[in-house]
Amino acid sequence: MKVAVIASAALSLVNFRGPLLHAMRALGHEVVCCAPAPDRGIVRQLQAMGVRLAPISLHRTGLNPLSDVRGFVALWRVLQAERPEVVFSYTIKPVIYGSLAAHLAGTPRIFSMITGAGYAFLTEDLRQRAVGMLVMPLYRRALRQNRSVFFQNPDDLDQFDRLRLLRSRSQAVLVNGSGVDLDHFRPLPPVVNPPVFLLMARLYREKGIREFVAAARLVKERYPQTRFCLVGSIDSNPSAILPVELEAWKAEGVIEHTPWVDDVRPFLAACSVYVLPSYREGTPRTVLEAMAVARPTITTDAPGCRETVVDGENGFLVPVKDAQAVAQAMERFILNPELIGRMGRCARTIAEQKYDVHDVNRIMVKVMGLVATSRTPPPLVQ
Repeated sequence: MKVAVIASAALSLVNFRGPLLHAMRALGHEVVCCAPAPDRGIVRQLQAMGVRLAPISLHRTGLNPLSDVRGFVALWRVLQAERPEVVFSYTIKPVIYGSLAAHLAGTPRIFSMITGAGYAFLTEDLRQRAVGMLVMPLYRRALRQNRSVFFQNPDDLDQFDRLRLLRSRSQAVLVNGSGVDLDHFRPLPPVVNPPVFLLMARLYREKGIREFVAAARLVKERYPQTRFCLVGSIDSNPSAILPVELEAWKAEGVIEHTPWVDDVRPFLAACSVYVLPSYREGTPRTVLEAMAVARPTITTDAPGCRETVVDGENGFLVPVKDAQAVAQAMERFILNPELIGRMGRCARTIAEQKYDVHDVNRIMVKVMGLVATSRTPPPLVQ
């Protein structure tokens, strides 16, 4: 069969869906990916997997309705031309516009993955509430065209069901996030002295960036040798951290900042504890990567985050928006450095038992009916 995979960023096809694309190809299916603005490096990586890429114009975070309409039409035209038997979309705009465009193009089998409830489901301000009011009817219309909808945590599934965004609860399939490649992310020896706390994320409010910095400030007052590393770039999200704010933190010396990198393993290797004070996630990929390399985690008792940590076993859960609690959890590792190694080993065990990417992908391809074929997929046209 021909499978179309729709994403909001081409890089995520390699970083987050690479093993799934490999699994689809290994089963003998033709795969075409639809994503905006791919660079040549990403195109080459996809071609090495035997996957074609059809560029589309779809802005991941923009709120311009005319731009979204143009993106929807462009996506529909691609699907009309490609005629895939299966469409799989993930993240909010690809799920909404991909499902609707696939239905309009006559695609017989449509699937989506909810990788987090996202901006539209938060009610921090009037703008978010307004976006939510616009998005909910679109989600409802789009998801009812799906055969199945994959969810990464039970809280999101319950919320979508409660809001009647699904045709029925039987549509929902719960999986353990996107999984993590346990061969790519291997266990690493613990880092104890000096203690290093790491956060990797797109730099916007709901990732808990300000709480991380506030906690770092509190801890540095008592333990000045402690290091706090922030890896990530300014995002186009409406609640993005301002560049002037980031520069002020760096000038203060409270954090060490590195823009986003393709390979995060060196940063995980150099850290003692991973920290993600997020307000809400699907299943945070960076936490799974930290677990796989045997790093304990401090994260919030929030949807998506709480599933990754057994409090007191492989890390600590803290309340959302509570920098003081984050600081106290950090201090526990500083005062009891033996926890870093013990909890890190537990984290790796949980990753092996629950989050192996190949186990997650086996469930997904089975639900999508992508059984092995005897036909070799056609080669790419160079």
